[in-house]
Amino acid sequence: MRINQLDLFSGIGGFHLGFEKAGYKVTSFFSEIDKHAIAVYKHQFPKSTYVGSVTDIRGEDLPRIDLITFGSPCQDFSLAGKRKGMGGERSSLILEAIRLIGECRPRVFIWENVKGTFSSNSGEDFSAILQEFANIGGYRLEWQLLNTSWFLPQNRERIYLVGYSTTTKRNWRGVFPIGEASQSNSELECSREAVTKCLTARGQEGHAGMQLIKVKSATSQGYEIAEQGDSINFSQPNSETRRGRVGKQKAQTLETSCNQAVVENYRIRRLTPIECERLQGFPDNHTAFGNYDGEVKPMSNTQRYKQCGNAVTVDVVQAVAEQCKPLFK
Repeated sequence: MRINQLDLFSGIGGFHLGFEKAGYKVTSFFSEIDKHAIAVYKHQFPKSTYVGSVTDIRGEDLPRIDLITFGSPCQDFSLAGKRKGMGGERSSLILEAIRLIGECRPRVFIWENVKGTFSSNSGEDFSAILQEFANIGGYRLEWQLLNTSWFLPQNRERIYLVGYSTTTKRNWRGVFPIGEASQSNSELECSREAVTKCLTARGQEGHAGMQLIKVKSATSQGYEIAEQGDSINFSQPNSETRRGRVGKQKAQTLETSCNQAVVENYRIRRLTPIECERLQGFPDNHTAFGNYDGEVKPMSNTQRYKQCGNAVTVDVVQAVAEQCKPLFK
């Protein structure tokens, strides 16, 4: 099916790609202010149209929009941030997205954000966001906390909220639940086997006799054991309080700076940009080049790590998009 998408805070196109992988024919109008992310989006989706900053977009200037997607800036909600919530300058940009939903009246809108949104300001911020969505009128709301680890070897919990018309047929079963509870073990194992070597890009298997690595952590014994294929988070190596420094056969949540390594035979090395792309469900080298005003240039590794850390997980979006198909018929 063909849809027109307004892709707000678009990053490198995770929502666009996720819907394409679900079988949609997507025409995107995308909004982003980071010049490097814009360049990657233009390079990967050359038929898309850049529409500027979210604050400058007006619904009357756009064609019929079927889908609005947005992973609005989340630093003010993040468990690792200062937790300013809706009072934060960046997180208040969600109100611009809500304005555009009212102006464009899409069939479906999808919002992605960090788990900390649930608890920000003792839950008051999430309640306020729900009220703003409800004030638009004419939409039902569903949401679920989804984890990338259900699809790919990265522990990344994010809220996905879907809004759709209140006139949906009565036999509609809804978008959620999605994830481990709704898939058979065999289906999950097949999907995991296809990507389980994301952390060992060279395809090396473990070797008998490899020495175990002790990683300092805030556990009762003061350390965790890292083995072949495990990830190690070294963002705060001297911390006395941080737990979860070792990811057992999966990465921990990717951030804008790549502070994770993978254990291979007899060595520890940093994750590569390609591995970070794979952990987010993007094709290899999705972020390798950007289109800067018609000139294609290579992207620095610093930018590639940042873009992957800021992105939505393509496979999670694909799962949501599959569930949404009846809403576009």
